[in-house]
Amino acid sequence: MADDGPGGWAEQRRRAVAAHAAADERRRAVEAEQARDLVARFAHEARERGLRQSRLSALAVNGRSRYRTRLSGWYLDAARMYAVDPDGAFYVLTVPTSLRARLAGAVPRPQPPKLIIGEGGPDGHSIPLATLLRKRLDAGDAGP
Repeated sequence: MADDGPGGWAEQRRRAVAAHAAADERRRAVEAEQARDLVARFAHEARERGLRQSRLSALAVNGRSRYRTRLSGWYLDAARMYAVDPDGAFYVLTVPTSLRARLAGAVPRPQPPKLIIGEGGPDGHSIPLATLLRKRLDAGDAGP
């Protein structure tokens, strides 16, 4: 029978899992801060360069409808799924399909950016955030 006392296998396993979870949380916090910094620098540079902002729209999760929003900013990709507003807030512009959004407009919420956009998606659909932001700045008013 396993020794579940203070120094037993089960206790050691619990500690190892807790330590791993804490390290993972610290890593995610550092990455989130780095991503927020990249996005803030992008917004600052886009404003400095005078890049033309667009009225942003959001894609319904069904992929068939686009809804207007009250947001303005810069699309980061040709599919117009990712955007940054002038204050440096990052948006993934997908929203639930709804009649209300079709009539009154969608209200997407800012989301924490990730260092790898599209991570975990289909092959070829992920890109480092820094690369995506640099490409957008390099495109100028020609857009993503």
